[in-house]
Amino acid sequence: MRRIDILLTDDLSGGRDTFQHSDLRVVFHRWKSDGPLPLMEGRPWAFVDWVLPEMSGLELCRRLRCADSLGQDAHVTMILEDDDPEAKRRALRAGADDYILGPVDRSALLDRVLSVQLPEHDAPARVLKLGDLTLDLSALQARWREKPLMLMPNELRLLRYLMEQPGHVFSRQQLITALGKHDQPIDERTVDAWVSRLRRALRDVGAGSPLRTVRSLGYVLDRP
Repeated sequence: MRRIDILLTDDLSGGRDTFQHSDLRVVFHRWKSDGPLPLMEGRPWAFVDWVLPEMSGLELCRRLRCADSLGQDAHVTMILEDDDPEAKRRALRAGADDYILGPVDRSALLDRVLSVQLPEHDAPARVLKLGDLTLDLSALQARWREKPLMLMPNELRLLRYLMEQPGHVFSRQQLITALGKHDQPIDERTVDAWVSRLRRALRDVGAGSPLRTVRSLGYVLDRP
């Protein structure tokens, strides 16, 4: 089953329910530019509005391209307000892969995704690496210097998210939201339990303590 995770900078007319067609599964995420990226299991695709409350769509596109692998690997479509040739050129110069005229509803967005049908060889690498720490996304196995970490699904998802954005500090609530748990009644202290178990697994294989607590702010996975 192929999967595409779509980032939306605005609400989507028609709703954000998951769409499935043949072997393709499309999952939608509402994303604020000043918030953390969600955990994405498939190829990331961002639909960025030309005008945003926090910044211009061009600036957000540039920031995505300068981010870690999530933003660099994303297919970015700029949603333009007018059929303006200069705006199209500026969008492409900022790092967008293509553009579409707004307003965009669910049907138009899915038509664009299904018409492009990203090939398999453009899928993101299935192995994350951070120093001696690796995470095989296909096998769902984390290793430190070839020693396997014994992790439960929540800790594995947490490690993946932190490895994709090393050096970033995330609050407990941001981690709950990013891991797709914001619709469930989860106490923020549950994140502490996930972190505790992940730290224990890292120590057990001799990886030390790369997962650090930042007082009053949250947690960060340090770069080696």
